[in-house]
Amino acid sequence: MSTPILQTKSLCRSFGAVTAARDLDVTINPGEIVGVIGSNGAGKTTFINMVTGYLPPSSGQILFEGRSILGKPPRAIIRMGMARSFQVAQLFPELTVLENMLIALVAAEGPRPSFFLPMASAKRMRQAKELLAEFGVERFGDSVVSAVPQGARKLIDIAMALISTPRMLLLDEPTSGVSVEEKFGLMDTVMRAVRHHGVTVLFVEHDMEIVERYVSRVLAFYSGEIISDGTPAQVFADEKVRELVIGHGHGTEKKRNMA
Repeated sequence: MSTPILQTKSLCRSFGAVTAARDLDVTINPGEIVGVIGSNGAGKTTFINMVTGYLPPSSGQILFEGRSILGKPPRAIIRMGMARSFQVAQLFPELTVLENMLIALVAAEGPRPSFFLPMASAKRMRQAKELLAEFGVERFGDSVVSAVPQGARKLIDIAMALISTPRMLLLDEPTSGVSVEEKFGLMDTVMRAVRHHGVTVLFVEHDMEIVERYVSRVLAFYSGEIISDGTPAQVFADEKVRELVIGHGHGTEKKRNMA
């Protein structure tokens, strides 16, 4: 039996008297595509922030490929093989897309022997352009990020996360701010890329159509706890999920978007 790529044991996080995460026991196996759902404040982003090193847990364990990553900073976790994107794309708006990609490439390579060495080497330029092409956004390479459409920015942000060749990728609401017309095309592109690279994916998403179409497993959060874990059909049929997360008698629009 293979070692889980990510495992948390009794993971907790409190902010004063408020418990944001309580006894989270999660096991993600290599190759899984897992969706995380829950209303605002349910603990989804707290969980993502803890496992990626942006927020220390109050107690519990976090194992990546069997090794503890507790106390490690985000950059160290990225170099171990776990990357993430954010709900709001983390790009330098005043720089071009290619410049952003080159910065991400240099950061993924680790400490540089000299600050004055050029970033735009032929090898890095080729890598950056190939990854942009894989996500269908190569035409924006010379554009300043602030002039790039929102959907393309999302794809560029995720492409940057893949620069470090991670084995696991965590996405925080990849379709937020993206139009209805764009969302499926965006997710088709992302899923094609992560499957090509053999990356395990865990993503937070409010859009239930996206969850139903792209994941094989769902974790439903409520009040800092996981109240259901199973296939989309199993989780959406769970009475606790229907009552506390989606809502009884939810219509199509309610099911599609819990935001």
